[in-house]
Amino acid sequence: MTPDICRAAAIPESGPSQLCPLQAAAAYPCVESCDEFCRVALSLLRFIGAAYTTGASDCWEAAYRFADEAPGISDSPLLVARAAALVRILRGGRPCELCFMPPSCRRLSKDEAELMRLLTVARRKQPGELEAIVGRLVGAGKQAAATRAVNALALC
Repeated sequence: MTPDICRAAAIPESGPSQLCPLQAAAAYPCVESCDEFCRVALSLLRFIGAAYTTGASDCWEAAYRFADEAPGISDSPLLVARAAALVRILRGGRPCELCFMPPSCRRLSKDEAELMRLLTVARRKQPGELEAIVGRLVGAGKQAAATRAVNALALC
């Protein structure tokens, strides 16, 4: 018998019921639903997100090492730089922090799912849809910069 962790989550009496983190994570797709380029980009974004969260330089080194070892990447330092630029722009243009799962996690957070959708749309070169998704992730002041950063990463 497995414990029902999700039912143990406290639900505030004053507000609507919310999903616990385990239920919320199950609502989003798995890493396997992404293509190879998006999986590489996701790993880099997670390493970079961890670097910002922890301040540990090992996370940056892991990002560069991962990019160096990824198949089909011709300019790994440029790919890491473009992923870092996107994270910096998104962090500065949001009222709350981005939610990145640990690099080894198979599930995507809501933010990661949006980022993977954003990269997929950018790679298909659909500007109208791209701008709509970027608009949901950042405020109006950072929308143009975020769109350029996504396009740069998607075309790397």
